[in-house]
Amino acid sequence: MDLPGPAKPQTTIFTVMSALAQRHGAVNLGQGFPDESGPEHVVEAAVAAMRDGRNQYPPMPGVPELREAIAAHQRDWYGLAPSPEDGVVVTAGATEAIAASMLAFVRPGDEVVAMEPFYDSYKAAVELAGGTIVPWRLDAPGFRPDLARLGGLVTERTRVLLLNTPHNPTGTVLDRAELEAVARLAVERDLLVVTDEVYEHLVFAGSRHEPVAGLPGMWDRTLSIGSAGKTFSVTGWKIGWATGPAALVDRVKGVKQYLTFASGTPFQYGIAAALGSGREFYDGFVADYAERRDLLTAGLAALGFTVYEPQGTYFVTTSAAPLGYEDGMAFCLGLPERCGVVAIPNQVFYADPAAARPEVRFTFCKPRAVLEEGLERLRKGL
Repeated sequence: MDLPGPAKPQTTIFTVMSALAQRHGAVNLGQGFPDESGPEHVVEAAVAAMRDGRNQYPPMPGVPELREAIAAHQRDWYGLAPSPEDGVVVTAGATEAIAASMLAFVRPGDEVVAMEPFYDSYKAAVELAGGTIVPWRLDAPGFRPDLARLGGLVTERTRVLLLNTPHNPTGTVLDRAELEAVARLAVERDLLVVTDEVYEHLVFAGSRHEPVAGLPGMWDRTLSIGSAGKTFSVTGWKIGWATGPAALVDRVKGVKQYLTFASGTPFQYGIAAALGSGREFYDGFVADYAERRDLLTAGLAALGFTVYEPQGTYFVTTSAAPLGYEDGMAFCLGLPERCGVVAIPNQVFYADPAAARPEVRFTFCKPRAVLEEGLERLRKGL
């Protein structure tokens, strides 16, 4: 029987690698979830909410305390002013915010230009809305955006520019000049911009995260997406958000009410407390991850990988070509048995995931002892 609608769920590389990790007792340096739990004061705030009986449906846009905290965060960090009443919507992680925004803004036949390689849900969300994703390639070794190429990708069918900065998987952080060029094009072509900023607080020395929504002419056409999972090591709570002008946020709410309606009531109170953490928390968070980044990148370089040092996120892209592997997929599929380590082939983040590429992504969101164990296993196995 020929069934209409989206294709059935696919077995992703992340599912495959998790199974291989279990089978071979591998150190998982591929998938982006920390081994540690979140800060104690954040966990305790969620526990207190549960004990206080805050376990039923929250308001669809999110509990008022969290919406206030998100609006204050945008104001204090970036000088933006979303209204907590109608300029903020809490979502089931950033993934729902991305899907809801594509379903809200993309019509059948529309095109969405997205930075490639890209988080795998981007393409699926665009296609669920009936649109087509148009890759804006970031090429090695610099993984900087080609701004001249971007202008040629925009057509009369382009509806949305989907940005991701800090960028997963390459770690690129768009600088002011690059953001200004994107903003000029968006204004000239009257485009909407959806920007995924979930790694906004994980940016290392020498780089700075700046939201495109704050540039001239951009506030009314930009939806900014954030998440608590990466910053506070609570990825399983799935608390994300979208902020911006009421006209855009209302469209996202109109979709969200038929996706999850609402979720994670006690966790929302926990994240409201988390966002109120002082600057010393964020400074310590970045400093800790900078040390982990340096440990992993130096170790991988010593093993012979070409290492592209990230400006942000907790991922590092490498090339296995110097080790004799032009196919990162084959390299990663054999790695758990050969070395007892899991990594992710970057080719799964491209519009054509079947095309072999030598790039491989590792994560350093693991304790130092785990990173050291992974490197030792790679040294012995390779």
